Amino acid sequence: MKREPNKFEEAGQVLLQEINETGDEPTTQKRSLWSAIAIPVLAILTGLIIGAVLVAATSTSVYEAFEHSFGEGLRTIFIEVFTAYKALFTGSIGDPAKISNALGSGDDRLIRAAFNPFLESLVQATPYIFAGLAVALGFRSGLFNIGVEGQLFIGAACATYVGYAITGLPFIIHMPLAFLAGALGGALWGFIPGLLKATTGGHEVINTIMMNYIAFRLTEWLLSGAMTRPGSGGMPISPLIQESAQIPQFFQSPIRFHLGFFIALGVAWLVWWLLFKTKWGLNLRTVGANPRAAKYAGLSIGKSYAIAMAISGALAGMAGGVQILAVNRSMALGLSSGYGFDSIALALIGNNHPLGVVLTSILFGTLRNGATRMMVVSKIPVDIVDVMQAIILMFVAAPAIIRSLYRLRKPKQEEETAFVSGWGGGQS
Repeated sequence: MKREPNKFEEAGQVLLQEINETGDEPTTQKRSLWSAIAIPVLAILTGLIIGAVLVAATSTSVYEAFEHSFGEGLRTIFIEVFTAYKALFTGSIGDPAKISNALGSGDDRLIRAAFNPFLESLVQATPYIFAGLAVALGFRSGLFNIGVEGQLFIGAACATYVGYAITGLPFIIHMPLAFLAGALGGALWGFIPGLLKATTGGHEVINTIMMNYIAFRLTEWLLSGAMTRPGSGGMPISPLIQESAQIPQFFQSPIRFHLGFFIALGVAWLVWWLLFKTKWGLNLRTVGANPRAAKYAGLSIGKSYAIAMAISGALAGMAGGVQILAVNRSMALGLSSGYGFDSIALALIGNNHPLGVVLTSILFGTLRNGATRMMVVSKIPVDIVDVMQAIILMFVAAPAIIRSLYRLRKPKQEEETAFVSGWGGGQS
């Protein structure tokens, strides 16, 4: 006998029809694309403009030039800003003149040296991609995973241990196994606060912050004890991982560009596919958009939270694993210089979309890589780049300011609706 749908299923079917309706007009699609990228693009542009003001304000030569004449002061401002941003560009992308000369010479060594700044920026961007995806997936699921840094450390520790302790395996098995160990370690560290939220209602922000401290102290204890490198004199550093566990680099030293960047792009595509092309992803986004409506539609809210935090933690663990297996080759206390915390900013700038996360990660990687050269060449403090990133994030978080500055119209608000079929039905 055929079962009659209840009122919630009927409502869900109507909402499903509405969510699947799409406009066919090209102008509407273009307008939607522009509304999605306008705020981040203009926020970055505004951040660079304010960064130029900070460069001029922190340069002593500008004040000395203004003592001579107003015109000399303006000229010095232009020179200082141009020098700083040129150093930032050449340090992160490369010098176009050197690239052209190297290609013309045909010398492999010169060509590698010319392209090294750009390739190094991609190296810096790789852990950002994994960490940013972790935060973005959490946000899409209605969770604020502020524990990416700790999950990154645990993932790195697991990948390191599998990388040096297991011997005799071929590369085709050992490297994926070590990388998977990093993902599983991060998944466990993310699952714990997800489970606490699902079963006790404990807020994930508080729990992930506490898990960060546990992860830092735990890895410090391991590196000072069970995982200490023999002959290191008690220094908190692990043994080198086996060559069979290393993610390969494509070029000779000092170029560190590695296969992990393309793995990160593949994982970004998988996250996009999961979120936007599968029923599971739609359910996660529905829970994140409106938990009460999702509950009425038959979704298990607690199960969704636990699974989302585990997947988010796995992505963060991959960030730690790829840094160990591809770049560092061993683990020390200074593994991450804020990748997990920076990922919160880049996920917001990327609008919590995998493509936006990839593009913003490359931006952060170039800024991070070029900041050192900017400091050396123009004597500008490297902290100016951090200030620029903070300003960009501020404008993204407060889009009304950007709309007011550039006289943009506020887009129509769109709400996500619920899908009737859950992970297995039931309510949390």
